[in-house]
Amino acid sequence: MPQEPTTPAPGPPGVLRGWLDALAVVLAGIAAMAAVAALGLWAAGADSLPGGGFPYVLAGALALAVGGSVQLDGGAGFFAQVDAGITAMPLSVGLVGALVMAEVFLRQLRFRAVAGGVELLGRVARTAAVWVVALVLLTLAARHTFVVPLGNDLAQQLGGALGLTPEIGFHAEGVSTVGLGLLWLLVVLALTFAVSRRAPLPRGLVPFQQAVRPAAFAMLLVLLVCVAAGLVAGLVTAVVHGNARETLALLLLALPNLVWLAFGLGLGAQWHGHLVGALGLPVPDALSSVLRGPDGQQATIDLGSLAEQNGLVWLLLPLAAGLLLAAGFLTAYRSPRGVRLWQHAVRLGAAAAVTMLLVGVWSRVSAAYGLSVLGVGAGEGGLGDLLGSVLGDTSPAASLGGGSLSLSPQLWVAVPLAAAWGVVAGLLGGLLAAGRGRRGEIPADDS
Repeated sequence: MPQEPTTPAPGPPGVLRGWLDALAVVLAGIAAMAAVAALGLWAAGADSLPGGGFPYVLAGALALAVGGSVQLDGGAGFFAQVDAGITAMPLSVGLVGALVMAEVFLRQLRFRAVAGGVELLGRVARTAAVWVVALVLLTLAARHTFVVPLGNDLAQQLGGALGLTPEIGFHAEGVSTVGLGLLWLLVVLALTFAVSRRAPLPRGLVPFQQAVRPAAFAMLLVLLVCVAAGLVAGLVTAVVHGNARETLALLLLALPNLVWLAFGLGLGAQWHGHLVGALGLPVPDALSSVLRGPDGQQATIDLGSLAEQNGLVWLLLPLAAGLLLAAGFLTAYRSPRGVRLWQHAVRLGAAAAVTMLLVGVWSRVSAAYGLSVLGVGAGEGGLGDLLGSVLGDTSPAASLGGGSLSLSPQLWVAVPLAAAWGVVAGLLGGLLAAGRGRRGEIPADDS
């Protein structure tokens, strides 16, 4: 009986096809991030910046989204000086870019059950090379200088008499944008292979992937559920309170910054920070109040300090615990048969620790800006307004010449704490999944 011809499995891509695949991944990610950031900046009021500065501010936002930093400088000699800088990741932008890039990268491998190590390394290397070029171009684009009035009659007259033209500019720092941006991509691709069933690996790494994937996928779902819940709450807030544009800016720029912070706080983690001036976005009042410590001193952000402002904050504890318990159940349910209970616990504990580490690093914020004109703050309508607009802060505090915001986690406490929660949730989840029929991806061998 004649045998039907078989279709050979697709082999590694050619040189040109490989570079086109890498270009597609990078372009898709940048396009997605640019769309989200543009809408968020528009909602924050950056479309009103003078001198056609919106595209340059957009480039700066993209640089921040992948881990870069932006410095602001300028002035008019001794007459007016600007001292400013910001290091903060707009995680809404970065999250969308990461999901899109991961999806495009995986779709290029959709017909492969197993891929060779050389091929995968080649794909990653080509994607990284194109990404570095894109980061360099982004760094070059994220710089602009504005020429603005000083904002009060006396300052304007003195400036005219001295022939001084006040300027304020900003630029993305090349080293941090390219270096940390490349690290961001490598982390995204590593997590893609750790989470997705569609990610083919060399045969020797398949057992490792099967061990890591259920817990990694469960923790990814926890983070996405947090974002989805925050999105719903934000939309309700926009309808009820009527601050639709400001809330939209928060959702499009910094939603994961808040909801992942809330998840970490629910597990008992602590952040330290302070706020002088205004945030410019409608964050919860409890967080804003705690950040405004006396005399700009560092404040401790935890469940206790936030609950002093709003007792409902205590609900974060059972919510975070419930999410981790669900992650423990899902980890055990998706794991291969034969995995022991203690292995579920250890794997989810490790995944929770890595998750908290990434959340802590990515949620760090450091922003400080100050403006002086002959030793005093510039008035309304001048350099202070422009500086506040560039930083997304259109509040009176920005107009008065300065402000600062810092937020950083206690990782040495948060990471072990998340690991302990993960171990407990893994044990309980494994017990719950034990009697649930099909538990795992690999069927039992009845022979």
